[in-house]
Amino acid sequence: MESPVVVGVDGSAESLAAAEWAAREAARRGADLRLLHVRDRNPRQGGADTTRSAGRRPTPRVLERAAERVRTVRPDVRVREAQAEGPAAAALARAAEDADPLVLGSRGLGRVAGLLAGSVSLGVVARATRPVVLVRTDAAGERTGADGDGRGDVVLGVDVIEPCDEVLAYAFEAARRRRARLRALHAWRAPDRLTLGAAGPGPAGDQERAEEWLRFLSAVLQVWREKYPDVEVVETVAEGKPAGALLKAAFDARLLVVGHRIPGRPALPRTGPVTHAMIHQARCPLAVVPHT
Repeated sequence: MESPVVVGVDGSAESLAAAEWAAREAARRGADLRLLHVRDRNPRQGGADTTRSAGRRPTPRVLERAAERVRTVRPDVRVREAQAEGPAAAALARAAEDADPLVLGSRGLGRVAGLLAGSVSLGVVARATRPVVLVRTDAAGERTGADGDGRGDVVLGVDVIEPCDEVLAYAFEAARRRRARLRALHAWRAPDRLTLGAAGPGPAGDQERAEEWLRFLSAVLQVWREKYPDVEVVETVAEGKPAGALLKAAFDARLLVVGHRIPGRPALPRTGPVTHAMIHQARCPLAVVPHT
């Protein structure tokens, strides 16, 4: 049975936009949609979590508003409502264990709202063992079509040195469900010129390196092309930092997919630098796929 799509709602504009996105995703998957409201009665000092005010207003109204919004978008999706006690990050991370995916609203650009106030969004992504999708209110990539779906690419960040099947599978499946083109990107860095002598690498050398990285990327994707013959794939390599290259490639994307490595031993939850940058700066919906 298909796992439900779960979306955290708190009455904010961001969470309602996330609920809309989640409803469309549930329809694509033929899955149920679960609206989850977290009541954090003891938020940490300094947090701006609006669930503190949620404790003073009838919680069912938060869920009702989200359900009403969902019905205007996808009345065919079966909706269930649920509540959980905070802290928000821990409760949402637990919810992600049964979700595919967990969807949360985000303002991006370093600012998050409602259930995602402060460091909560980072905490959820760092703790989650299943995919988490962050959606902005202005995520135009999923709103340009007549039915609310977008027409942009699904963009995938690929590490050709340590490729991850979970991340690749999620991206190819997302592109298949949307009938979208998949743009796979690997960013590479030229060797330090100080280690290459005074002459350094010339344009020809950089071009050769780019072509070599492209061959590596093609080899990584070959098996997935065979599994998903109906998905059009564009392979791209770019010299520079991965975060900058991904942000540029995903500017008008329908969805950006990146991986998040789960630490092999107990540690403080954290995200890598690329994932961290995408959470704060990506304009399109962002899927973070955990892997070992």
